[in-house]
Amino acid sequence: MAEINVHEGHRERVRERYLEEGLDGFCDHEIIELLLFYCIPKRDTNTLAHRMIKEFGTLHDLLEADPRDISRRCEISLNTAVLISLVAPLSRRYLRQKWGDRPILNSSSKAGNFAVSLFAGRIYECFFVICLDSQNRVNHASMVHEGTINEAPVYPRIIVETALRHKANSIILSHNHPGGSLKASHADIDVTRKICQAMKPISIHVVDHIIVAGDRYVSLAEQGILDTLLV
Repeated sequence: MAEINVHEGHRERVRERYLEEGLDGFCDHEIIELLLFYCIPKRDTNTLAHRMIKEFGTLHDLLEADPRDISRRCEISLNTAVLISLVAPLSRRYLRQKWGDRPILNSSSKAGNFAVSLFAGRIYECFFVICLDSQNRVNHASMVHEGTINEAPVYPRIIVETALRHKANSIILSHNHPGGSLKASHADIDVTRKICQAMKPISIHVVDHIIVAGDRYVSLAEQGILDTLLV
């Protein structure tokens, strides 16, 4: 009697499942396995996908890891690691482009949701300046610092240069708290004060500072904190 190969047709079944159902019902390792189909033609990708998730702890941390680190720790080719690492930045670009060309951010809720799209999936703290024209349209959103504010200050000079380069009429500051807290720290407030002071001589108004944690945000303008710094 011929031995039954339980793995025969496995890839086709997984692909068909995705085509019929989408990713919602997939486990984390199954998502990675599906991606691996397209760069590892013959190897058992199920076992490898399990190991990759375990190595980094979560799907989120795996997708945000440096491809060279993924390659080394998971013992896979750099090409394969690059494919995995493309998912997170591609998702951020997708979310950004959903807003269309030069969206109008004329409320704290619009600014907050736009800021959330900038930080989607990021596991490190970083700081953005959103440059607006006189109609509150986005001229440019630029990352000006990566790392916690406590470790390396966000230099007001860089903010000023960015605002001038992108012809900003006003700016929105935004940074993320990967740890999940939405409370503004003393360092957050201090750096906001310094940036507001630096912008005064060039008549560019700081209209808000948005703090993002996951898919949530808080507006320092809505909380009344920003007004106390502009005096």
